[in-house]
Amino acid sequence: MKIVKNLLIVLGFVLFFAALSFFIWFSRRVPDNPPEKAGNTAGNLNNGGLFCEDEDVVYFANAYDNYALYRMNPDETDVRKLSNTQVSSLNAAGNFLYYYQSASSASDQFSSIFRTNGVYRCKKNGKSAVCLKRVPSPCLSLSGNTVFYQSYNTKTGTSLYRIETDKTDDVEIADYIINPAGVQSGRIYFGGTGSDHYLYSLNTETNAISTVFNGNIYNPVPQGDYIYYMDISSDYRLCRYSLSTQTVEVLTEDRLDFFNVAGDMIYYQKSDQKEPALKRMRLDGSGEEIVALGVFEKINATSQYVYFNAYDTPTPVFHTPLYGPVQVETFSAAAAAVAVE
Repeated sequence: MKIVKNLLIVLGFVLFFAALSFFIWFSRRVPDNPPEKAGNTAGNLNNGGLFCEDEDVVYFANAYDNYALYRMNPDETDVRKLSNTQVSSLNAAGNFLYYYQSASSASDQFSSIFRTNGVYRCKKNGKSAVCLKRVPSPCLSLSGNTVFYQSYNTKTGTSLYRIETDKTDDVEIADYIINPAGVQSGRIYFGGTGSDHYLYSLNTETNAISTVFNGNIYNPVPQGDYIYYMDISSDYRLCRYSLSTQTVEVLTEDRLDFFNVAGDMIYYQKSDQKEPALKRMRLDGSGEEIVALGVFEKINATSQYVYFNAYDTPTPVFHTPLYGPVQVETFSAAAAAVAVE
């Protein structure tokens, strides 16, 4: 009987540790995302990726709090701080956020020593952060279960890498600059940065790169059948290229600094020495109107609002409804959330 009792005790310990190991594995597991899932819009990522909407929740880098990670509803209610982490290039899918971390907090005096910057993953509540790659990364994006990130090195410059969301298979794709923001349906659309500025497509499964259009492309944004882009050869005016008909439409003759495509609207910064302005128009270029006079940047959009700030002036952050009459106001909900911390 004593032998049986001891065996049962041992078996109990084995089952306990097996269950504990399974629980730990399951809690750290990264479930698969749909292969066509994009972590954020190309327009947002081209403007720093400071806002990202997923499953009716907006995650954002709060400029009023040194770009710390926050969340809120699309109508700007229920604003909550998730962590002190200074974030950009926000992406969201499944149970996780993916982003570039610049520092742990505004008061972190040791971040440069311990190199906390890098490509990270955390749960959507801001907890359980995991560093996927400790590297300076100007831009990153999520496609399906893969994070595509730029890796900057002072000796070799900027290259493009890919790494799986579970931190496996870290592979270099190209040893030159590729902007990975333009994710759509398992492809990344980008403008050439070497001998030409053609529109290229990267297959996210095979890493194969192919030429799409022999244009003069900058900051392409895919949406449906169209690729919206700034035309380098024509003073950075905004055009769109149809993937199906292989034709180009000029949307405005204005020279652009930045732009974002959101829903059925395009918001862009008109570059003009005398009358610079943030403007908007419909996807076909109609209905052009001024949003705000001046020079603005970091044009990010959600399903309800467009956010921006004056050039090189992080705060105040302004917003206006994505649709309907222009109504520019300060993003007061973000500032108020910091005040109550």
